[in-house]
Amino acid sequence: MNILFAASEAVPFAKTGGLGDVVGALPKALAAQGVTASVILPQYGETGDDAIRSFRRVASFTVKLGWRNQACNLLEGYVDGIRYYLIGNDYYYKRGTPYGYDDEAERFAFFCFAVLEGMRYIDEVPDIIHCHDWQTGLIPFLLKTRYRGIPPYRGIRSLFTIHNLRYQGVFSQETLCDLLGVGRDMFTMDKLEFYGGGSCMKAGLLYADKLTTVSRTYAEEIQTPELGEKLDGVIRLRSPDLTGIVNGIDIELFDPMRDPEIAYPYRTSMAKKRKNKVVLQRELGLDEAEEVPMLAIVSRLVEQKGLDLLEGAMEGLLAESLQLVVLGTGEARYEKLLSRLASQQPKRIAVRFEFDDALARRIYAGTDMYLMPSQFEPCGLSQLIALRYGAVPLVRETGGLKDTVQAYDEYTGKGTGFSFRRYNAAEFLQTVRRALALYRNAPEWQRIVDNGACENYGWSGSARDYAAVYRELADNGKEY
Repeated sequence: MNILFAASEAVPFAKTGGLGDVVGALPKALAAQGVTASVILPQYGETGDDAIRSFRRVASFTVKLGWRNQACNLLEGYVDGIRYYLIGNDYYYKRGTPYGYDDEAERFAFFCFAVLEGMRYIDEVPDIIHCHDWQTGLIPFLLKTRYRGIPPYRGIRSLFTIHNLRYQGVFSQETLCDLLGVGRDMFTMDKLEFYGGGSCMKAGLLYADKLTTVSRTYAEEIQTPELGEKLDGVIRLRSPDLTGIVNGIDIELFDPMRDPEIAYPYRTSMAKKRKNKVVLQRELGLDEAEEVPMLAIVSRLVEQKGLDLLEGAMEGLLAESLQLVVLGTGEARYEKLLSRLASQQPKRIAVRFEFDDALARRIYAGTDMYLMPSQFEPCGLSQLIALRYGAVPLVRETGGLKDTVQAYDEYTGKGTGFSFRRYNAAEFLQTVRRALALYRNAPEWQRIVDNGACENYGWSGSARDYAAVYRELADNGKEY
């Protein structure tokens, strides 16, 4: 099978979150399953010249977008054996960051059209286009409307993966009519209409041949009004075509024995991990004390991540002997809160408002507990990285966190972390205190770390599940 991943980001070219990690890692794991997967994404301004020096221009063509005729360059190259295509247009993509602009509808409508127009110029037309999140949601729609029955699109199937249902690409009907060249008849409840506007996420959900999301529990949660983000009815309608497949991580990339950012390589040695803690404490200006438990968060600082619980529990947390490290950027209210706490407790709390992959790795290597008290979490990769680095995760039982972190049981000795159910600051604090009590028992804490080290965090199992979905799509293929 020949699969083309269409996504708005992919490591090593662009990353703002877990999506970039997934799209960068999964094609390599699929190769072991006999599946050829290529990746196509925009050529952003942050895509360095060195990264694409060996790429060649496949074609230059024009994309018609409403009344606009926009130039497009299609580049092709290889990274780690995976073929990548880059969609080049300086007007749309030569900007400071991948997202956050007033013309997002136009930028990603252009991308969806450019992906499909690019099929005319590549050597191997894919059997399946695997689309990721709302930025690519219009591709399945266009395949079944604008490009229906036209070579080389006849027979191409589509798979749409929901990485985070909250971000939906909702724009005015007027804007989407203009960009797509369609009439208002496409904006009814059974098509693109969404509360008076139009939704790119809904387009993917309705028009893709198959759907996946990034954990089994999240696949169930998004069919409820509580976590369905007003699309639960659509997802229940498509539930026979929906599969939950948990994400993995690149275990070669995230390996504390070989990570060049770590001062003391280790596997499960708590002695070496504590040496890494002291190095981190020194770097961040905290008290250098390897016996003090360190808690960490590496995350976007947004409401979804449970920072309200952290705020509610902070007085109780500060009554304990511990240190807290936070790395990330996000909403101003949370940055202001964390800045204030760090200024009040500079030897106990360290905060860095940036995305720094090297520092993130040193945090995973030095910290004892990793906090993810999320409101919801489709899958989450951070808890998997934490487990890999012996940082015991403390999570709320939701989405992929529930699927990947097994609560520790003192009586059986089984479990890889700590968890709580209700979205409640008191329950969160109680769970932290239980974890701190067990941390003081070194042999038991070592057992938890060892349990986590035995888990398989790689992509092999998930790649098999994706390959099965691809085979089902290919076996049931039909022309449009």
